[in-house]
Amino acid sequence: MIRLRRLWVIGCLCLPLIVVAAPAPTAVQLDPAQSQWLEQHRSLRVGMVLQAPFAQFDRRLQQLSGVNVEVMNLLARNLGLDLTWRNFSDQAELEHALAGGEIDLAPGLTQTPAGLRLWLFSDPYMRVPQLIVGPRSGAVAVDVEKIGDLERVAVRMPSSVADYLRATYPSLNLQGVPGERQALQLVVSEQARFAVVDEAQLSRLSRESEFSELAVVGDIGFPQLLRVASRRDWPLLADVLERGLQAIPAKDLEELHSRWLQPKYPRLSESPGFWQNLALLFAALFFSGVAIIVWQRRQQHFLEHSLLAAREDLALRLGREEALRLSQFSLDQSTVGILWVHWDSHVRYANRAAESMLGYASGEVLERPLIDFEPQLHMDRWLDLWKRARASDESAQRFETQWLRADGSLLPVDVSLSFLRFRDAEYLVVYLTDVSERRRAQAAQRESEARLKGIAANVPGLVFRLERDPGIDELEFPYISEGSEALVGYAPAEIQAPDMGLRNLVHSADRADYHRVQDQALASDSDWSWQGRILTRQGEQRWADIKASARTLSNGRVVWDGIVWDITQSKQVELELASSQEQLRELAAHLESVREEEKARIAREVHDELGQMLTVLKLETSMCELAYADLDPGLTERLGSMKRLIAQLFQLVRDVATALRPPILDAGIASAIEWQARRFEARTQIPCLVEVPENLPPLSDAKATGLFRVLQEVLTNVMRHAQAHTVEISLTLEGPMLCLRVSDDGVGFVVDDSRPSSFGLVGMRERVLMLGGDMHLESEPGEGTSLSVRIPLD
Repeated sequence: MIRLRRLWVIGCLCLPLIVVAAPAPTAVQLDPAQSQWLEQHRSLRVGMVLQAPFAQFDRRLQQLSGVNVEVMNLLARNLGLDLTWRNFSDQAELEHALAGGEIDLAPGLTQTPAGLRLWLFSDPYMRVPQLIVGPRSGAVAVDVEKIGDLERVAVRMPSSVADYLRATYPSLNLQGVPGERQALQLVVSEQARFAVVDEAQLSRLSRESEFSELAVVGDIGFPQLLRVASRRDWPLLADVLERGLQAIPAKDLEELHSRWLQPKYPRLSESPGFWQNLALLFAALFFSGVAIIVWQRRQQHFLEHSLLAAREDLALRLGREEALRLSQFSLDQSTVGILWVHWDSHVRYANRAAESMLGYASGEVLERPLIDFEPQLHMDRWLDLWKRARASDESAQRFETQWLRADGSLLPVDVSLSFLRFRDAEYLVVYLTDVSERRRAQAAQRESEARLKGIAANVPGLVFRLERDPGIDELEFPYISEGSEALVGYAPAEIQAPDMGLRNLVHSADRADYHRVQDQALASDSDWSWQGRILTRQGEQRWADIKASARTLSNGRVVWDGIVWDITQSKQVELELASSQEQLRELAAHLESVREEEKARIAREVHDELGQMLTVLKLETSMCELAYADLDPGLTERLGSMKRLIAQLFQLVRDVATALRPPILDAGIASAIEWQARRFEARTQIPCLVEVPENLPPLSDAKATGLFRVLQEVLTNVMRHAQAHTVEISLTLEGPMLCLRVSDDGVGFVVDDSRPSSFGLVGMRERVLMLGGDMHLESEPGEGTSLSVRIPLD
């Protein structure tokens, strides 16, 4: 009982250590849509074609094993999947099960045109090369291209490997066999010189003693790329599997490849000739002992020669090590970035220049895929570059692109690719050259070409270049075009003189403005433009338009390239047109003022004269009614009708006087606006919101009348065209300006699409300009209309 308790305590103490020692699943980065899909599909059905060593079923243990099984277990652990396994004898049964909806994914498949119609394939997770196998005795590396047509090569037929060899190397003497075992047996029986077997089948067959005398002597360069295939109607499953495969460390995949796929030859003790060789070894040892006794006298001479040879070999080895160190130093100190990249696009070596170019610390580039630095270099493109570099005997592939640095910036580089076989591995050496300086030089060249095009486009005219002399900080003109004589009558050399320049050509009345514009541009190193008058050599006055563009040279100096245009004719026309418009506006203002005064006079006469007469007439009618109403009943009715007509005439007089000039204007513009808004509401039944200030500074009668007329015109347009539900009117003070703003929620219109016969807006704008103000109109179809008028108080 005590022993059981001790064992229980020991088990409790060891359990946390076992949990800590268990490898934690690798975190997989999924987007929200992929995570949501994965939560809904945790249970997946895996189809597996039983073929050792990819997948095999142990009937005694009732479990699956193999490289594809372990890869799927890693995926299931990282993604948290619950897998259900289905076994099939061949790929045809697997595809039939897929068509029946019995499986969701299958590992270890190769991508073919026919398979793309059934599956969605991931990037390859493992590469299975097709190896050349020959006799172990006297084995040397063999290149497929150098195999003679008399040397027979055994290969399984029909197969894609046989088709590849027949298409790529038509001179090969191929012998078809039904399987890999028969191909190796032909080599053992010397009926064939070589056999082409994939690495997976060779790893299974090499354990048998029958093939212990065979060895790998080459590679045909046509590897089998293993991928995970999934249902085409579940694209999110393919994305999740792709993320899961990318999360598996490359070292784990290499360990699986080494454990399951690399050939393992039988031990010596398992060889049938082991005991015979052992007996021969003992006999050899016996005779060797006898020979040693005979050779003792010659031992000293032999040792002296051996020591001398060892010393020479040591010196040679030290020289090679020194050369290797110098080569390594040259690679590390090279200004060209060098990367050794494996077939899976992961970096196995990076020199200091490459790490510095990409902005990574020492060792951080290793084991990273190239897609981290070149986002466009996906796996299919990389494998295509690998095949082209491996099969090409010509110069290295070169192209220019942009690589992503650690800080997220882009680095323009010149990339050169070269294929390398080092020891038992193959690499693609990537040489990186920073071409930022070359890009800047090209940009400078393009800038120079653009400048020349700009100068050519501005001719004719006086073309110039203006620079600031760094020595004396004065302006100079290193270039003046020949057009100066035609424009101002001065030769280029005269204008380039230090005491001349363009400033002395400017009219004295405009020189201050020219100096202000030019000095401001020189101080801020910016472009500048100026229009004004210049004087020719003969004293003739001309209007000129000067434009100059700033440009920074490679040495940091700023220059201005510009041109002087003669705009005398267009400027005269412009001034005459402006003068004519000003005279027309003054005439219109005078006519409008006379018109308003006449309206006010007529309104006063109508109100005073007609009002007095109508009052007397009403009084006389009332007296007649009092005096004679009792004499004739019909007369009372007629007098009542006359009184009603007089009342209507009273109202008509008031309406006419109000239309000519509302008396409410005498109470101020604020009261007049409120009164007009109430009349608009009564007439149209459209709510009108009014906002006016309480204490408004006094406004002249002309400005108050003009502003009131603008409001009347605006409300008339709202009533006729806007189809509005509400109208808002506001009168505000904005510093020295009085602002009237009217907006509605009607149908709106396109402001630029004004009709030629519509003079309402034109009349309002001219009236506002006569008052010294400005008008701004905003409208969009379906968004209503807003009009703002600003006039000065003074």
